[in-house]
Amino acid sequence: MIVFLQSLMSGVLIGGVYALIGIGLTIIFGVMRVINFAHGDILMIGMYLTYFLFSVFGIDPFLSVAICIPVMFAFGALTQKFFINRMLGALPQNQILLTIGLGLIMSNTIMLLFTSDYKILTTSYSSGSVDLAGISVSQPLAISFFITAAITAALYWFLMKTDIGQAIRATAQDREAAQLMGINVRWTSILAFGIGSALAGTAGALISPTYYIFPQVGSAFTLKAFVITVLGGMGSIVGATLGGIIIGVTESMSAVYISSGWKEVVVYVLFLLVLLFKPSGLMGTSRM
Repeated sequence: MIVFLQSLMSGVLIGGVYALIGIGLTIIFGVMRVINFAHGDILMIGMYLTYFLFSVFGIDPFLSVAICIPVMFAFGALTQKFFINRMLGALPQNQILLTIGLGLIMSNTIMLLFTSDYKILTTSYSSGSVDLAGISVSQPLAISFFITAAITAALYWFLMKTDIGQAIRATAQDREAAQLMGINVRWTSILAFGIGSALAGTAGALISPTYYIFPQVGSAFTLKAFVITVLGGMGSIVGATLGGIIIGVTESMSAVYISSGWKEVVVYVLFLLVLLFKPSGLMGTSRM
């Protein structure tokens, strides 16, 4: 029973960070209808930014979130304005090729700057744990989860209660109708891509104390972000949150009860089953 609760707890904690990755992709797709294959590479840049701040200035990885959010927002907004925005009316395959190309540029630029060697961000609490009713809880994962929960709650309030947030939701629901209502959809698209990039970069900062950092790490997280987004329902923030936690718990349980080498296989089998029996995802067709 302790082993079950242990793996469940670990799955929920890492699933919260996965959810943050999925929410970022969901916002980008919901507003712009662009499939962003560079999403994982943006996360990778967030990891390297955190590593740079820690190794050069000694800034704690979790404190660096306060720097990563505005920096990655600006990076995403500029990327959308100068590259993605020019392809919004193009064929979907052209948009896909563009985002793949941007991802390759990001990963290869990082490789030139930092080499392809694996980086390890070691802090005093990297291997620390807290005992909770007999269950050992990873300290960095617990901190990451609480930061993720706070960011998700703030984002939900922003989207539901502010005029800008409602403009983003309106654009996601019907881009043409939002434009007819006077919403500047181009500016909204830049804002949405900036928010999505900030969330991905923040997720990179949060997982940097527990993951190896290398230029190609983004490809695995891009695939995981798509699984989470489709599993929860394309365009649904609540669905992305639920999908992230489900993926985290599935990975953790599979690693304990089957094998760590099979956890990815189990995740994708679950993903295929959901697509077979509920193609619209767990949360249906709802958007934000």
